[in-house]
Amino acid sequence: MKHFATISIAVTMLLMTFTASNLHWGGDNWLNIAEVDAQGYYSYLPAIFIYQDLNFDFFEEIEGEKGKYYEPHNFYDYRNDFAGKKVNKYFVGTAIVQTPFFLIAHFSTSLTGGDTDGFSALYMISISVAALFYLWLGLYFLNRLLKSYNINEINRGITLFACVFGTNLFCYAGAEPGMSHVFSFGLISAFLFHAKCYFQQQDKMYLIRLSALLGLIVLIRPTNALVVLVLPFIAGNFSSFKNGLSFLFKNYKTLIISTLIFIGITSTQLIYYKLATGNFFVYSYNKEGFDFSNPHFFNILFSYRKGLFLYTPLYLLSFSGLYFLWKKSAWQVMTFLSFFVVITYVFSSWWMWFYGGSFSSRVYVEYLPLFMILLAIFLEGLNGKIWQKRAFVGLIFGLILLCQFQTYQYRLYQIHWSDMTEEMYWDVFLRLGS
Repeated sequence: MKHFATISIAVTMLLMTFTASNLHWGGDNWLNIAEVDAQGYYSYLPAIFIYQDLNFDFFEEIEGEKGKYYEPHNFYDYRNDFAGKKVNKYFVGTAIVQTPFFLIAHFSTSLTGGDTDGFSALYMISISVAALFYLWLGLYFLNRLLKSYNINEINRGITLFACVFGTNLFCYAGAEPGMSHVFSFGLISAFLFHAKCYFQQQDKMYLIRLSALLGLIVLIRPTNALVVLVLPFIAGNFSSFKNGLSFLFKNYKTLIISTLIFIGITSTQLIYYKLATGNFFVYSYNKEGFDFSNPHFFNILFSYRKGLFLYTPLYLLSFSGLYFLWKKSAWQVMTFLSFFVVITYVFSSWWMWFYGGSFSSRVYVEYLPLFMILLAIFLEGLNGKIWQKRAFVGLIFGLILLCQFQTYQYRLYQIHWSDMTEEMYWDVFLRLGS
């Protein structure tokens, strides 16, 4: 069907807009948009544009125990102490990509005579709208990326729909839009598409774009820098990867410009630290960190607490694409598996490997485009095998339903936000109510 993939994106965005508006835009529901980590990500914007307070002292009057928007069940102080100063624990990248939406909300609130404190309704709703925009951006570039792998319209449309509704991307684009993951998803989709174009065409402009995208990606979450390790997979084969590196170093002027762009963007965080504390280099997470000697490799993938493959099995199903990929390129299979092992090792070495309140292992959301490439490759490989194709598509939609059901349970607190166990999981499996 012509334009099926585009129609799939349009339908997906309509459904996600309906979901977001239903969950957050009516009544006082907007009060729940920026919670916990999301508070820290967003708070840079009012700190800079409204309060001119880089130490976030306004926290007490806005979100503190005597603050205007204090909610006991949502209370969270995102500030830490460094050199006698308060510093935002989180990185500034998410706020940067939210900035246009914040400014529109600020202007609209001013025009309508609303409360321009940075935390009233339109400001919070702007976070949700920003998340929807970056969801669309991610799907747009993922569609183009899949097309570069010669995936047909039908298979692209199915994959794009499954990407949102069959994984925890749905949760972080609709239910918890203030978290950083959907923003990373959008930018990493764009990064992977431009990387693919670079290795195919070796155009200098792609290097410039890649450096800017990578700067933002790292500024949102520093561990996102791991995305560069997937470039051998995106290159397609060793020869293409080698030629891409050769072109990079031969065009040293473009390399220097690209490096300066990357440094210029990522230095935003260092500039904030300098202005807020007098020091360029600050570890804002204090005692939190990685323990690479004790990774929870199995737990992050399979445990009842937060297992990626247990709560969002579409990720696991996508590995079926390696079967057809192996027939074409052992290089791509080995480079993908190597990348997956590395990121899983790093993610599972974080001191809180389950990443607090979340649905499934949320740190994989930004890398969904890679899993969707594999899923689409398997769908494409089944072309002409009617019954196998129907069965596989049926399995995909079965997992979409399972994901939606479990996401709903998570919203109802039947799936605990942090401390799920085997007994608790099977007690509520496919069941609503007490």
